[in-house]
Amino acid sequence: MGITIPKQPDISYHPDLEKYRLRTARRFQLDPHLAHVPLPKNFPPQVEGPNVWEGNDWTNEEQWVYQLSETQLKEIDEALEHFKGLKKPMGYIGRDTFPLPSLGPVLWNLAQELYSGRGFFVIRTIPIDKYSKTELAIVYTGISSHVGSARGKQDSTGAVLAHIKDLTVSHAHEKGGIGNAAYNTDKQVFHTDIGDLIALLAIENSAEGGTSRISSGGRVYNEIAKTRPDLIHTLSQPWPLDSFGGNPGYTERPLLYNEDGHVVIQYSRRHFTGYNAQRRSPNIPPITEAQAEALDALHFNAEKFSLALNFQKGDIQYINSMGLLHARDAFRDDEKHRRHLIRLWLRNDELAWKTPEVLAPIWKRLYSVPPEEQRFPIEPEIRRKENGATK
Repeated sequence: MGITIPKQPDISYHPDLEKYRLRTARRFQLDPHLAHVPLPKNFPPQVEGPNVWEGNDWTNEEQWVYQLSETQLKEIDEALEHFKGLKKPMGYIGRDTFPLPSLGPVLWNLAQELYSGRGFFVIRTIPIDKYSKTELAIVYTGISSHVGSARGKQDSTGAVLAHIKDLTVSHAHEKGGIGNAAYNTDKQVFHTDIGDLIALLAIENSAEGGTSRISSGGRVYNEIAKTRPDLIHTLSQPWPLDSFGGNPGYTERPLLYNEDGHVVIQYSRRHFTGYNAQRRSPNIPPITEAQAEALDALHFNAEKFSLALNFQKGDIQYINSMGLLHARDAFRDDEKHRRHLIRLWLRNDELAWKTPEVLAPIWKRLYSVPPEEQRFPIEPEIRRKENGATK
């Protein structure tokens, strides 16, 4: 009798609702009791709090948009001139070097909203066209330092600023290709970034599409815990994450954590399915049918309970990536409108949740780059791994 070698399930980066339903039906046919297994001992039946919400709970964007006043915009300009006068590298931008006497306390209260409230807010509107590219990076980083003082490196080069833009033509020559929907016009499915907080500044919008969507991780957890407790077991056990040619070839960790009263979902679908030029590596363990179903359960529940944000030019969007999932619709650019965001990964050490133990080494590396080594790419580039390939 031959040995059966496990193979990767029929699942791709873009979720397929029909395949999801058929997979669920097959698994119930094999085990009709899946929906009745007890939850893991360290996971609650439900979680509660202000960051557990559904998209239809929000009726008006005034509930999450903070409009900057002329006085506050003038204060930002004064902080910009103050920092430029210090003649320090940009890695030294912080609350003390980019002082905002009246706006700073407002931003601090909004940072509390990220960790102890709904988990997101939008600042409106930074006058994008008023500044040079370098000045805009300073302004964006300076404002954000009042929300989260620690900045995470986004690749092996020490870049703490990343450009989210269609680079399929301008960077077609890149070693490793484009394996991330951040760099094309494709739909970006629900996922989380590593680190605590994500900041996104809209430099320009697309001609069509590109809607930003967010979803409460707590609400997604509650739905799965209630209807499919077996998948909570699946999500809270180790998964093989593809490093796409990195060293080692893959790592293992759960996608779901319960730490200090906070349920945390931490994953990116492409690490289990591959995407575009970065196909899933054939020489690493495949995911299981249960894991494939769990991936789709995360996505479709996040989609079901999501909120669409009206992301305008000059907006800065802040979200708690430990508490919320996010996605982006496909979009179309034209000559006048080329969607372009710049991203920071932040952490507020005074307000932060306790990092799950398994994730702590990742967080430590993420926020370890000293000020003099922080890089702020002014022009778009693709993030890089240690071997120089695209990330």
